[in-house]
Amino acid sequence: MYYTNPNLINLERIVYQNNRRDYLRLDLNENPGGIPEDFIAKVLSEITPGFISQYPETQGFTDCLADFLGVKDENICLVNGSSEGIRHTIEAFTSEGGRIVGVVPSYAMYEVYAKMYGRQFIRVNYHDDLTVTPDDIISCLDPDVQLLILLNPNNPIGNAYTNEEFEKILAAAKKYEITVLIDEAYMYFYNNTFIKYVMDNDHVILTRTFSKLFSLGGLRLGYMVGQPHDIKMISNLCTSHNTNAFAMLFAQRIIEEPGLLDRMIEIQLTGKQYVVNELRKNGYEVNAQEGNFIFVKPRNADADVIVDRMKNEKRILIKSYSGIGKLGKCLRVSTGAEEYMKRFVEALVDVDK
Repeated sequence: MYYTNPNLINLERIVYQNNRRDYLRLDLNENPGGIPEDFIAKVLSEITPGFISQYPETQGFTDCLADFLGVKDENICLVNGSSEGIRHTIEAFTSEGGRIVGVVPSYAMYEVYAKMYGRQFIRVNYHDDLTVTPDDIISCLDPDVQLLILLNPNNPIGNAYTNEEFEKILAAAKKYEITVLIDEAYMYFYNNTFIKYVMDNDHVILTRTFSKLFSLGGLRLGYMVGQPHDIKMISNLCTSHNTNAFAMLFAQRIIEEPGLLDRMIEIQLTGKQYVVNELRKNGYEVNAQEGNFIFVKPRNADADVIVDRMKNEKRILIKSYSGIGKLGKCLRVSTGAEEYMKRFVEALVDVDK
């Protein structure tokens, strides 16, 4: 008898735009400028026929990453983008019908994976002022919850939790024996990390990606950090050779290149501050918290109309969001170097009339 997983029949998935190559891409939190071309050329000079033909070896990169993070190899699991690690965490630490708590709006795949595996996703909603408190989250925790997911700072709102706030949430999770997954995809844009809590506690797992600051979205690489027994459960779900050699080589060389990460952070933060200042000078209401993204409330035109005109007339990709608290329907824009932000502002002012 033919069988189809019923969880997949009505599963809603977002299909991203194809043929984005010739646009200024400010719609998916990528770095529009990427890593320097001369650096790319230098890394590519290391590629040999054998490098490509052989299965990737992970030990050298894992050692490098562990040293960079100040942890041991056994605390790390490499994954094919942090999305794979999130998926395996849900598989490993929740059961059919199990309850998963997460703040919304946030990274859509948390809820998608929950539905894919027949879990219940419990939403913690933001207030109209785009805030969410530890008590909002804690009020949704109980003994039936198996997993709490916190993206810090959160995408798309940009709020970040303080150490004190996280400690309060973690205490409640421990009380109810709930595994906590901390997604630090955007950690480098606000300079705080909860990795110390991962290293001091069981059932607390952290994930990061090389797609954002490291600008390797096209190579698909991420990692999980946790106590060895928790990491082992995630590793058991990974396919053999799930991370590719190109991704690991580039990630390692970025880590090893003196000053490169600091320069990339500075370029990002300078560009973000520039675009926020220019938008406000032009009368726009902007929500710019942490992360490489902002919300912009249109002055005149409808957000969907602006998105369409920016794509077709200006060759710039952005998104529209509805129901963003007091901002209502607004534009969502990824930030980057000042040169790209200048192009965006000039285009927006022209189409939003």
